[in-house]
Amino acid sequence: MQIPLVVCRTDYRWQLLSKILNIFDLRKVKKVITKYTNLKAIPVLKIVTTSMFFSTRISHVVSELKQREELREFMGIEEEEVPKESYVYTFLSKFSLNGFINMILRILNAITKRRARNSKLIVDCTDISIDVNWFRNPVRQKDLEGKAYKWGYSSKGKFIGMKLTLVLEYPSMKPLLFLLHPANRHEARIFREVMEELRRRRIVRSGDMVIMDKGFYAYKNYLVGINEYRVIPLIFPRSNFDIERLDGLLSYPLSIFSSKNLKSEIKLFKGLKAKLMNLLQRWEDFKSVRSVIEDVFKLAKSFSLRKLHRYTRRSVYKFVAVNVFLVGVVVALGFREKKKLQRLAEM
Repeated sequence: MQIPLVVCRTDYRWQLLSKILNIFDLRKVKKVITKYTNLKAIPVLKIVTTSMFFSTRISHVVSELKQREELREFMGIEEEEVPKESYVYTFLSKFSLNGFINMILRILNAITKRRARNSKLIVDCTDISIDVNWFRNPVRQKDLEGKAYKWGYSSKGKFIGMKLTLVLEYPSMKPLLFLLHPANRHEARIFREVMEELRRRRIVRSGDMVIMDKGFYAYKNYLVGINEYRVIPLIFPRSNFDIERLDGLLSYPLSIFSSKNLKSEIKLFKGLKAKLMNLLQRWEDFKSVRSVIEDVFKLAKSFSLRKLHRYTRRSVYKFVAVNVFLVGVVVALGFREKKKLQRLAEM
């Protein structure tokens, strides 16, 4: 049974939702939206955002809007502007994937501060379960051939779904990038893909510290991080890590000798290597920094991400984009501390 959406302006959740929805009415946000579509998208985005905020169905939000004048007033949607449920789904399905993701990320950038110079990047993955009842009808891996979702393993056990990779700026906790992968892809194998996307979007900068947990651990990833992307890849090492072996592996890339600024390239490489070797000897000091992203994931999952009723990569990507937008706005509103994130996730 779906909860009735009765507006209570003294309730903290409704106050927070009001601040989130008001963002769509900002002039700078409307300007971003019109670059990708028309302003008829605003009621649709408000409906989808509200449905995810309360972990309810889009059809339920549309039904409540038609019945409740106070809800329409709260969401800033006129009675004649309330779209049919089918229109919402049609609008989302016809929107190009890259266009939708770019629009959401640009809206987020429009309402948040630019990335600070000395900030760090935190990268981590979490599971996204797809609502497949595999207890009633057993599902084998070969049954999922051609599907966007696969069998995977998480700390909670087996699941069917995808893997969400999120990149946060620290200490602002602003989401900078998100990617989806099949659930059976190991983190160590997607390191290069994540770094390539960060470079393509001009997010990562030379000398940046990129903090990752043990899932991304591989000797070659340290090497690739420094040689190809000119960053300090602080990947938490496993118990069998040999720092002397890594020291021997970290050598100049051959491409460095064709550079016109050979001396500066060598100096950069030595500097990055020295910083990495120093940080790896005290990597445990950064556990508390990296752990904040786990609370961000808990918050994200409280916004309808625990079990998705979406079954194509395209559809999942769009709903994850709205979810990341929600998280980004909440963080921008001041929810950055661990306790605040945990309290909000349990709300």
